[in-house]
Amino acid sequence: MSEAGGAPPKSLREAPTNTSSEWESSRESRDIYPLDSIPEKQAVRKLDLTVLPLMTLFYLLSFLDRANIGNARVAGLQTGLHLTDHQYQVAVTVTFVPYIAAELPSNLLLRKIGPSVLMPTLLVIWGVIVTLHGVVTSYAGLVTARAFLGLVEGPMFPGIVLYLSGFYTREELSLRIALFFSAASLSGAFSGLLAAGIQNMDGLGGKPGWAWIFIIEGLFTVVVGLISYFLVPSTPQDSRFLTQTQKDLITRRLARDRPTVAVHEPFSMWEVYRALSSPHVIIAFLMFFGNGLTVYAQALFLPSIVRQLGFSATRTQLLSVPPFAVAFIVSLVGAYFSDHYRTRTAPAVIFGLLSVTGFAIFLAADRVSVAYGSLFLSVPGVYATAPVISAWIANNSEPYYRRATAVAIGFVSTNAGGILATWSFPSNEGPKFKRATILNIVFSTGLVLGSLINFAYLTQANNTKRRNRARLLARYTDAEGKVHDRSWVELGDKHPDFRYTI
Repeated sequence: MSEAGGAPPKSLREAPTNTSSEWESSRESRDIYPLDSIPEKQAVRKLDLTVLPLMTLFYLLSFLDRANIGNARVAGLQTGLHLTDHQYQVAVTVTFVPYIAAELPSNLLLRKIGPSVLMPTLLVIWGVIVTLHGVVTSYAGLVTARAFLGLVEGPMFPGIVLYLSGFYTREELSLRIALFFSAASLSGAFSGLLAAGIQNMDGLGGKPGWAWIFIIEGLFTVVVGLISYFLVPSTPQDSRFLTQTQKDLITRRLARDRPTVAVHEPFSMWEVYRALSSPHVIIAFLMFFGNGLTVYAQALFLPSIVRQLGFSATRTQLLSVPPFAVAFIVSLVGAYFSDHYRTRTAPAVIFGLLSVTGFAIFLAADRVSVAYGSLFLSVPGVYATAPVISAWIANNSEPYYRRATAVAIGFVSTNAGGILATWSFPSNEGPKFKRATILNIVFSTGLVLGSLINFAYLTQANNTKRRNRARLLARYTDAEGKVHDRSWVELGDKHPDFRYTI
C-alpha cells in the first residue's frame, strides 16, 4: 500500500470531477471582491448570527435533556421510582448504547437527508420522549424511555460538528464548536437553576417535582424543533439570510480552505475504511474516550457530588451552577486562542493539566470548601478540552465522507467513555468518590499524552508529505505539469498540499 493510502476502488477513481454549480457561481464572484475582504467578513458574521445560535440552542437542549436526569435524581426521582443505585446506573447507561449506534450512520446520511430535515425532526422526537419521562412510574418505563432518547439524540453532536465544517474554514472551527459546545457547560448551569425552580412544583397536577423537570423541558424542546424547520439551511447556498453574493463568497472561501468541496465526491465505504485506519483518527479516538468519561462524570454526577458534600437539595442545585458558568467562559477563551494561534495541541495539553490538577485537589481535600473549590478547575478543564479536540479531528480528515466518519467515530468513543462514567459514582463511595476521581486523573493524564503523541505524528506526516510531493502527485499530473482535481478526492487529507492542523 502506498503512502497515499493505496489505490481507491474503481467507483471512486472514475468519479466525475466537474465542479459543483455553487463552486462555479463562486468563481464568478472572484473578480468582484478579493479574499478576506470586508464583504466576506460580513458574510461570515451573518453566519455567526443565523446558523451558530441555532446549533448552540440545539446542543444546549440535547445536553440538557440528556443530563437532567442528574437533577431529577436530586429532586427525588430515585426515591419516587424506588430505584437502587444499580438500577439508576443502568437507566443512565442504557442511553449510551443506542446513542453510540446511531452516530456513524446518521453522519453518513446527513448530506443525503439534509440537515434542514434531519435536525429539526430529531429535536421534535426527542422532546416528546423527554416529556414522556415525566409520566413513567416504574424502573422498566424509565429504562425504555432512556433507550429511545439515546437513539434519537445520538446523531446531534457529531452532526453539528460535521454541519459547521461545511460553513466555516478549518482555522475558524474551534471557536465555533466551542460556542455551541459551551452550551453543554451552560446547560449544566442552566439546568441547576431551572431544576431548583421546577422542583417547587412538587404535587402540582398530582405529579412530583422531578416529573415536572422532564415535562417542562421536553415540551420546550418540541416547540423549538417545530420552529427550526423554517430556520435551518442545509448548505450556505440555502441560507435565507445571505444574499447570493454572500453565498458565493462563503462557498469560495470554503473551496480555498478545502479544495475537496469543489470536486464531486460520491459515497464510498473506502472513505469510511480510510478514516478508521488513519493513525491520527485512532489517536483521537483514545483521546475522546478519556474526555467523554470526564465530561459525563461532571454532567451526570456533579449535583450528586455536591449533594454528598452535605448540602440541601435546593442548595445543591444552585451550587452546581458556578463551576459550569466558569467552564463556559474558559471554553470560549481557550477556543479563541486555539483558532487565533492555529494550534490544537497547546490548549488540549493546558486544559488536560487543569483537569488533572482539579481532580487531584478534590482527592486530597480534607475540607468541604477545598473539595468544592477544586470543581472550578476540573469542570472548566474537562469542558474546554472538548471543542479543541473536536475541531482537531474535523480539521484533519478529508474529503467529506472521511471527515463524516472521523467525526462520528470520535463521538462514538466519547459516549463509550460516558458508559464507564455512569458506573463510577455509586452513592456509597461519596463524598470522596476515590475510585472515580483516580479514574478521572488517569484519563485526563492520558489525554495530555495523547495530544503530545498526535502532535508528533502530524508534524512528521506534514514533513513527509512535503518531501514526497512530486511522487505523491505523479499519477495525477498531466504532461503540462497541471495537477488534476481528482487528486483531492482520492488523496484527501493525504494530499501533499493539505497541511494537518497541529
